[in-house]
Amino acid sequence: MSKEKLFAWLDENEDFLRDMAHKIWECPEVGLAEEYAAELQQKALKDAGFEMTTGVGDQPTAFVAEYGSGRPILGILGEYDALPGLSQKVTAEREPVEKGAPGHGCGHNLLGVAGVGAALAIKEAIDAGEIRGTVRYYGCPAEETLVGKVFMARDGVFDDLDACLTWHPMSSNNVWAASSLAMNSIVFHFTGTPAHAAAAPHMGRGALDGVELMNVGANYLREHMIDQARIHYAITDGGGEPNIVPPTAAVWYYIRSPERDEVEELLERLKKIAEGATMMTETEVEWEFLAACFNTLPNDALGEVILRNMQEAGPPAFTEEDIAFAEELVGTFSKGQKRSVMKGLGAPDAIIEKDLHDEVAETIYDKGHILPGSTDVGDVSWIVPLAQFTTATWPVGTASHSWQATAASGSGMGYKAMQLAAKTLAGSLYDLYHDEDTIKAAWAEFEEATKDRKYESPLPEGAKPPFHQLKH
Repeated sequence: MSKEKLFAWLDENEDFLRDMAHKIWECPEVGLAEEYAAELQQKALKDAGFEMTTGVGDQPTAFVAEYGSGRPILGILGEYDALPGLSQKVTAEREPVEKGAPGHGCGHNLLGVAGVGAALAIKEAIDAGEIRGTVRYYGCPAEETLVGKVFMARDGVFDDLDACLTWHPMSSNNVWAASSLAMNSIVFHFTGTPAHAAAAPHMGRGALDGVELMNVGANYLREHMIDQARIHYAITDGGGEPNIVPPTAAVWYYIRSPERDEVEELLERLKKIAEGATMMTETEVEWEFLAACFNTLPNDALGEVILRNMQEAGPPAFTEEDIAFAEELVGTFSKGQKRSVMKGLGAPDAIIEKDLHDEVAETIYDKGHILPGSTDVGDVSWIVPLAQFTTATWPVGTASHSWQATAASGSGMGYKAMQLAAKTLAGSLYDLYHDEDTIKAAWAEFEEATKDRKYESPLPEGAKPPFHQLKH
């Protein structure tokens, strides 16, 4: 089974993959609750003869599907969680399917399905005797809260891989060679003393006062950290009725920076600010660790394989309808958004000038760039050589986690970009199964990058997936 036949098999099964992705788009589920999406993908792989391991990392919706035997063992990462509050119809105006419901504003309805398609295509090549080795598809929950892969990594399910590939919906067709920010997710719980806020305010000690003073301190901390670091928060418990001095309050923080040790340093400074807030308010504070992740290590050797295969597969076959819808969505962007979003990704002007990226990048243009977001893909990249790429799932300049991204991810342009992703993954894996030297080169690059810093799980001993945060 040649690579051309591999691509042809994916074309023959495009409707099957599109249907799966659309079903997941119609039934969006937030992280750690993706029962429908996980079961749908598991069934497709089980029916094809893949061996299945479920409940990985104490997460019911995390699984590993495997086919073949022996080495090399090559992995594909998939995701399928949605975002709260981003329900949206496939229209160019804000119109939720269900007000307040989740939606696929990061395109994860497409992300995992492309990986499933690539794994199924590789299975066909194994059966045809064209490939020797093992293919694994990793069903990874809760990427949006940076939970899934970190708990899976702690279980060691990536440790024996020879290489790993993944992708992400975005605005352009290119290898993703940029790094990302390491991150800690932590909740600070303040406890005070209740009292009647009018009749006896002097008897109370407000937990919300502690939260608000902590936030003030954190905002002053921003002046004294590196430019690429980020601290942001949401008050998740602000007390009850106004006439009662709040006895409890809580604030949820994300702390990000280009390196893990920088995140840990910022966390210690933030803890001191929390303790200072308790001294000012005569309250108490406890912190609850939810999740953490590493920054991403790109791999040039694998990235070149991906770029070659994306170019072989060719750009998405967008229709006039896709182009028109992209133009409509771009028309809803705020002033300056298009350039701001794309420059943040390191994109060249040649891409920014388009409304829909209908080409494949000729070179890897974002090497050395650090994206302002975080992903638990980073943890896997510190365990095994890993590379990733993006396809033009959304119009150029679409912001991630937006209603426009949800609309595009359920549209024709999204499904065509997903097809390119499936072909790129399958073709890249096909080449790696036949190219031991590239795998060796990827490992040499990985070992050089990690020679002074080895992966250790950022999770505290005994940490459990934060199911209690599902409401968020």
